[in-house]
Amino acid sequence: MDMDKVQIVIAMCIYISVVIGIGAYYAKRASQSSSHFLIGGRSLGPWVTAMAAEASDMSGWLLMGLPGVAYWSGMGEAFWTAIGLCIGTYLNWLFVAKRLRVYSHVAGDAITIPDFLSNRFKEDKKVIMIIAALFILVFFVIYAASCFVGVGKLFSMLFNTKYIYTMIIGALFVVSYTFVGGFLAESASDFLQGVIMFFALTIVVIFGIATAGGLFSMVDKAKAIPGFFDIFSMAQPKTLDGVQQVENSLPQFLEPIKLDWLFIISTLSWGLGYFGMPHILVKFMAINTSDNIKFSRRVATVWVIISLAAAVLIGMAGRVLYPDAFLTPSSSENIFILMSTNFFISILAGIVLAGILAAIISSADSYLLISASSISKNIYQGLFNKEADDKAVLRVTRLTLLAISLVAILIALDENSVIFRVVSFAWAGFGATFGPIILFSLFWERTTRAGAIAGMIAGGATVFIWKLLLNPLGGIFSIYELLPAFLISCIAIVVASILSEGPSEEVKKEFRFVKNYKAV
Repeated sequence: MDMDKVQIVIAMCIYISVVIGIGAYYAKRASQSSSHFLIGGRSLGPWVTAMAAEASDMSGWLLMGLPGVAYWSGMGEAFWTAIGLCIGTYLNWLFVAKRLRVYSHVAGDAITIPDFLSNRFKEDKKVIMIIAALFILVFFVIYAASCFVGVGKLFSMLFNTKYIYTMIIGALFVVSYTFVGGFLAESASDFLQGVIMFFALTIVVIFGIATAGGLFSMVDKAKAIPGFFDIFSMAQPKTLDGVQQVENSLPQFLEPIKLDWLFIISTLSWGLGYFGMPHILVKFMAINTSDNIKFSRRVATVWVIISLAAAVLIGMAGRVLYPDAFLTPSSSENIFILMSTNFFISILAGIVLAGILAAIISSADSYLLISASSISKNIYQGLFNKEADDKAVLRVTRLTLLAISLVAILIALDENSVIFRVVSFAWAGFGATFGPIILFSLFWERTTRAGAIAGMIAGGATVFIWKLLLNPLGGIFSIYELLPAFLISCIAIVVASILSEGPSEEVKKEFRFVKNYKAV
């Protein structure tokens, strides 16, 4: 290993040591109870809540997936995706955060999303809880796998090592400190990781634009690629067997693809996903007081807008500076790594690249923790062993975390996975399964238990049916599966709620209390 790579390793090891230190610091508090392990005893401050929510949200997708899309096909898809995410972030904090914080506490002091939904409808037979837990398990395993793919790509490109080894090593690191430190370690390290991600994105985009000759020069060069710098078009690389063709050192492009209104609405619908993301919603539930939500919302919104803009610009600057460096959609997701190692001295490059590691870790730990809690708290204790004490639940949580991690590692063995596409499917799954029922539970008193069950099943099932069976047909079925699945879930909730017996007086009384709560 040459000296440059040694310096990069040193910088990353310093970062990893800090994260391990955070896990060790919180280990004792995490072991106090399952509530402390899973939700930190509702003790998060406003800064940590904001940064932890957004860092766990974006993952390696922000530093690898989104720049990769912009590098491969230009501004079109990346721009509308980013706009949808910005809008969704703000609306989620504005409408959901405060009421969910209050309602989850009032409804039996729920510490997971399945807990909240089950308690909200006062169900005796825990059908909602089990359905919610199973969907969480399925989609978060896919999410965690995408994170492990990201860490594998990062280290295999940096050190020219075999992907499978670096992926497994990175996965084991994430699992180990989440296993020890729980939610508080995850949230505190997510705050640090959010700061590092923000720093990495801004410094790379600034140097990228400067190296390209300034913003106007970069834009002029991008416009030379058909459809590349047009929010209503998508550049179309000329490929053979999935690899872009190069002639005279210039990558070849076909005529750009015009984006119609259906594609734009479909891409904007990414924002709908926020209402159903358990790893974000649980941060709302964990803040120390609902009065701090407004400040957290401002911090989170600014962070997201700047970070998403930087990620898109990095991909565009990368194509201008290194037009033929990456010739497949999968390899294009390495553009941030290439720019970082080329722009900065090794020790600084290591700090910047720790931003990718931070993004991956901040999401993977959330995914693993919530997946494990859905099994231990909602299925093991909620269904099979209702008399289980807190230590038993905590023990099962940690064992489940290990099992889930193993499955995610097996899924991540394919190094040709495109992070953006893997994430988009899991995002749609959560958004359609939980988004509608969270909104209806918080804001429509007439929502019933039958409506909740129908909505979750309809939304989750539609994502699979649309993606696997209808999407290949093309035409209107090419729309992003989140939008039709979200709408179908809403319809199912309304119809099933109207057709079923209305909620009990106890449920309505609790709903009205939360609605009129002065902090909301």
